[in-house]
Amino acid sequence: MQTKSKRIIAIANQKGGVGKTTTAINLAAGLAKKGNKTLLIDIDPQGNASTGLGVLPEDRDQTVYDVLVDQKPVKDAIIPTSINNLSLLASNTDLSSADVELMSDKGRLLRLRSSLADLSDYKYVFIDCPPSLNLLTLNAFAASDSVLVPLQSEFFALEGLSQLMLTVKELRQTLGSTLFIDGVVLTMFDRRNKLSQQVELDVRENLGDLVYDAIIPRSVRLSEAPSYGESVFQYDAAGKGAAAYLALASEFLKRDKSRSK
Repeated sequence: MQTKSKRIIAIANQKGGVGKTTTAINLAAGLAKKGNKTLLIDIDPQGNASTGLGVLPEDRDQTVYDVLVDQKPVKDAIIPTSINNLSLLASNTDLSSADVELMSDKGRLLRLRSSLADLSDYKYVFIDCPPSLNLLTLNAFAASDSVLVPLQSEFFALEGLSQLMLTVKELRQTLGSTLFIDGVVLTMFDRRNKLSQQVELDVRENLGDLVYDAIIPRSVRLSEAPSYGESVFQYDAAGKGAAAYLALASEFLKRDKSRSK
């Protein structure tokens, strides 16, 4: 696989509450911390990734809505964050109407891809998707090289994953893209819990090397960080959550390097 000037990764799971936005924020922050110029695109109308990086709604002058619907230049909407090497394309509730507003556009699936085509300032671009396989998520997939799936360590962990993988396969055929599943990250893992351990065994048995070795633990401090508008590296740098996301960032870079050879 040839090295690209940037890699675009959608972070998605149609099931909510699996640590998707927490992973988007902290994986992006972890890579930025390692010296990689990184952009996080918040394409969820709830705007949780934007809030989690300390950007208040009143400070979001231009958002991904302006880029997708009004086709404003993406560079005009990108803003810096408090984290060195990490920038943000924020979201707000205006985005909830995008499905309807773009319905009549035959090229609606490619809006985001077209907007990002000339963006060359970043090594990694992460897209935090809504918890559903809607037009916004499909735009993210169409714009991306790969999809990273956070998977909560619970009984129904694998439920719905097959639908996501089918969607990726269909998009590959429809758009002629090379989109692939980057990997699966186990989140909210409790090592004291036998169910978590059983879920890990089941997921690794079913998905093999797709599953990252790095596991994100269940952590109160990790859950608290977004409410303070901070990544876990800012909020609890010495905690187990920060260590886990730093390990995930390292493994991500290692996998990326091996694919580029």
